[in-house]
Amino acid sequence: MPRLLSDPNLSFCPNYADDAFINTRLQLTNENITEAQAIVILRNIWQAENNAAKLQWQAQANEDRDRREQLERLDNEEQERQEQESRDEEEAARKEDRKKNKHKYTAVPDLDVPLKPTILPSSYALRKLDKGDYVELWYFTNDGLDEAKLKSSVDEDTMIMATLAGGDTAWVSAASTRNARAVVDDQNLRFEDFCQACPRIIEAM
Repeated sequence: MPRLLSDPNLSFCPNYADDAFINTRLQLTNENITEAQAIVILRNIWQAENNAAKLQWQAQANEDRDRREQLERLDNEEQERQEQESRDEEEAARKEDRKKNKHKYTAVPDLDVPLKPTILPSSYALRKLDKGDYVELWYFTNDGLDEAKLKSSVDEDTMIMATLAGGDTAWVSAASTRNARAVVDDQNLRFEDFCQACPRIIEAM
């Protein structure tokens, strides 16, 4: 069936009583059908054709609507597929980046700003603690920490000449040595120094 190009709902029935339709009326008139009856017949024929055209127009409109909705659905599905594909590619790239650059994704602890100054004893004392060796409390007193600040200006890997217990000399790292003349034995510490050192060495351990 040919596609309708105009809406039949906007059409009006012609005036078949007009002189323009005289020949049409004459084709229907005879001894049994008057001219007035012919006009009614023409109007009924037009109305029947118009009603059929209205049904075709509505069906045509429904098909057009269904086609548009299908195209929109396909377009939306394709757009969603492309967006999902893009998200998958980005996620794959992030996973690959995490593998190659793990340090970039290391969680930063949510810690408050420290209110107390950081206690940094000498490298010598820390190394002794790491090994589980005995270390004098003096290194954690105010004097010991001041001494550590002075020595921190020296590179820990700097090698110096030291005299060993047997009298021999050898090259050793600066961080592994200590100034024995400054260190005070635990039993000779003042009570004030003892109170300073105890909580500090416990925290360092």
